[in-house]
Amino acid sequence: MMLYQMHELGRAWMAPMTYWAEAGARMFSANGSWLSSVPGANRIAAGYELFYRVGKDYEKPEFDIHSLEVDGSVYPVIEREVMVKPFCRLLRFKRYTDDAGNLHGMKGQPPVLVVAPLSGHHSTLLRDTVKTLLRDHKVYITDWVDARMVPTSAGPFSLDDYVGYVEDFIREIGAEDLHVISVCQPTVPVLAAVSLMAARGEKTPRSLVMMGGPIDTRESPTQVNDLAVDRPMWWFEANLVHPVPANYPGHGRRVYPGFLQHGGFVAMNPERHAQSHWDFYQHLVQGDMEDAASHRRFYDEYNAVLDMAAEYYLDTVRVVFKEHLLPRGLWDVKGERVDPSAISGTALLTIEGEFDDISGQGQTRAAHALCTGVDAASRQHITVDGAGHYGIFSGRRWREKVYPQVRDFIARYAD
Repeated sequence: MMLYQMHELGRAWMAPMTYWAEAGARMFSANGSWLSSVPGANRIAAGYELFYRVGKDYEKPEFDIHSLEVDGSVYPVIEREVMVKPFCRLLRFKRYTDDAGNLHGMKGQPPVLVVAPLSGHHSTLLRDTVKTLLRDHKVYITDWVDARMVPTSAGPFSLDDYVGYVEDFIREIGAEDLHVISVCQPTVPVLAAVSLMAARGEKTPRSLVMMGGPIDTRESPTQVNDLAVDRPMWWFEANLVHPVPANYPGHGRRVYPGFLQHGGFVAMNPERHAQSHWDFYQHLVQGDMEDAASHRRFYDEYNAVLDMAAEYYLDTVRVVFKEHLLPRGLWDVKGERVDPSAISGTALLTIEGEFDDISGQGQTRAAHALCTGVDAASRQHITVDGAGHYGIFSGRRWREKVYPQVRDFIARYAD
């Protein structure tokens, strides 16, 4: 149970060396520094920066969305909190309009709630998703809080609580005009939340867009799924759950630490990450600053991770990956049975990547077999050729191939 403390001790021990490496990289590369003119300065600077980036602590990035370009004109965008809960903030990206409330005909466009994954990375991983959606929608997003920053006085946070958060956010925005996009892990709690709301007779969103999520992990199981199946529940609790150290507000809270999840991410493709860092070194030596900057942007996001509350993490392993309670029709959330067949007035779009190694093909599409109350004409599935997990919601393939279909699907049910 001392693993987290040992990790923090290691970070503290590494900190002076990473600061020193950062300073070294600057001294041997800065214009005007006499050290930048010594033989081999570019290689020395590159080596220092590589060491710095491997050893540094990565803080939560910012969304950094401050403007939106529409038809060649640039408009300001502000980020504001709509609702704050202990483990999540509901954010709205507000586009500034003219005095008449118009933004090149964008007034009255449909509101979209993007439910970001709570699976190790921060919600800023969906920055590209949000920025693209802002062209044609009012965009809200769930910004999950690092569990190590939540005092124990706030109480526990379980998968059932996650479902309740989603319900509260839908009600806050207004379900009657809302479209919900869930990316990866939240496809399960989002489907549960809307199912429960439908069963109670509440208004439900106009459409659900589910992207690369583990609705039924018995379909095309991946390496992630295999780990959950192979290990007993006691193993997860004994080896992956640790108390937060005393230097954080959540001191004593039991969490699944982000650094363990990050280690798991890297272990899935160690050769690719090693090659990426070697390429980064070579780009610095050769003066290819554009590719080096691209590497920095990617790993600033990829290496920034958060802790997950132990209750939520263990619930997810059991409910989603081991017992498959949602597709088996056996999942109860706070005493209410989750029945996706109760959904009737909500359109459904599922999206999968051809080469997704986190949620295999068929896992997200399984939602169609569960949502039998949704008319066949209001259901659609897309398999994105050549896309991995991240390609369906980020990058050029998302912007040019996936988003136009998502936009058109939402527009079909917006009126």
